[in-house]
Amino acid sequence: LFGKDINLILVLNNLSADHKTVKVDMSASTILYTRRTVAEILKATTSVDLGSRQGKHIRIKIPYSYYGKYLTTDKRIQVTALCEVMRMNGAKLLVEKTIILEDTNIIIKIPRRVVVNKAATLEISYANPLPEPVDRCVLLVTLMNQQVKIRLARLAPRERSKIYFEFTPRRPGPLQLQVDFSCDKFSHVKGFVTIAVAPA
Repeated sequence: LFGKDINLILVLNNLSADHKTVKVDMSASTILYTRRTVAEILKATTSVDLGSRQGKHIRIKIPYSYYGKYLTTDKRIQVTALCEVMRMNGAKLLVEKTIILEDTNIIIKIPRRVVVNKAATLEISYANPLPEPVDRCVLLVTLMNQQVKIRLARLAPRERSKIYFEFTPRRPGPLQLQVDFSCDKFSHVKGFVTIAVAPA
C-alpha cells in the first residue's frame, strides 16, 4: 500500500551438494511505466554462505521515507538483486521484481434507492495514507457531465475524512460518478461508482 513500508524477502537456494558463497547486490529504484528509472532509493550488498542444498532468506525493507518523494503517479518501484557465486565459475543470476503500490481506496456510499428528479446524497470518504500531514487537498467530482472542485482541509497523518455530496438525477438509467483526490504529496487517487437511477 502507498504510504506503508515495503517488506520483501529474497529466497536463495543452493541446489548443489557443494558449499557456496553468494554475493548479493540489491538495489531499488522508482520507475515510470516505461521502466525508465526516476531515482535510486536503495542500494545494499551482502554475502551469504549456503551449505549443501541449503536455503536462506534475506529480508529487505524499503521505508516510505526512502521512496515517498521520488514516486511518480505511476507508483512503481523496481527491485533487483544481482547474485554472484564467488570463486568457481562465478555464475551470476539477476532477479527482478516490479512493485505497483496500491492507493488507499476512496469509499463512495450511495443511497439504496436513487430516483429521477429527487435529491440524493452521496457519502465520499477519502484518506491520507502517509505518516505525515498533507495540505492543499482537492476533490474533483465528475457526475452528469459536470465537474465540481471541492477544496478540503489538511489531513493529519493516516487520517480519514468524508464529505456529503447532493445531486438530483434528471433521467433514469445508469450514472457514472468519478472522484479524483489530490494533495501536495500525491495526486490522482481515483474512485468510481455506477449509480442505478430508477424512474419516478
